Formats: sequence, structure tokens, C-alpha cells
Amino acid sequence: MCNCSNRRTELAGTPSSKLSNQNFEPQKRSMWPEVYFEYVGKTAMTVTGNISGKQYRFNNPGDKQIVDYRDASGMMKVPFLKRVFK
Repeated sequence: MCNCSNRRTELAGTPSSKLSNQNFEPQKRSMWPEVYFEYVGKTAMTVTGNISGKQYRFNNPGDKQIVDYRDASGMMKVPFLKRVFK
């Protein structure tokens, strides 16, 4: 004979915090490395990522942005942008 009802009654009185006593922290590292690009032009420029569709705004010469790794190969073809390693 199954004795499941006794176990259910026992668990019903137990706070859920005691059942899941694990502390989860969000993952701090991304799966892919960050990719940086520096603007070496003279004014300002906005570039749209060819994969993500995200817009990257470079306001000044020397401005650096983190670029989505999926957009990095396309950004390497953009004049006045160069990949930099931090």
C-alpha cells in the first residue's frame, strides 16, 4: 500500500525555503569574450550591427564601444573602426 499521503502532509507544513536551501547567483561571465572597437575618424559615427541590429554610437575620435560578438566580423569592414583589445 502506498504511503504517499503522509509524505504530502509532511511537506505541506514545510516552508518552501527549507526545501530549496540553495543560493543561486547570476552568471557573471558571459559565454563569449567582449569585443571592443575604437573609432578613429574625425567627427562622430553611428553603425548598425549586421546581425543583432543594435546601433553603436561613436561620439568622438578615440571613443570605444563593446560590440556584440556576432557583429564583430562586420564591424571590421567599417572604415574608421578598429578592433582593440582591452
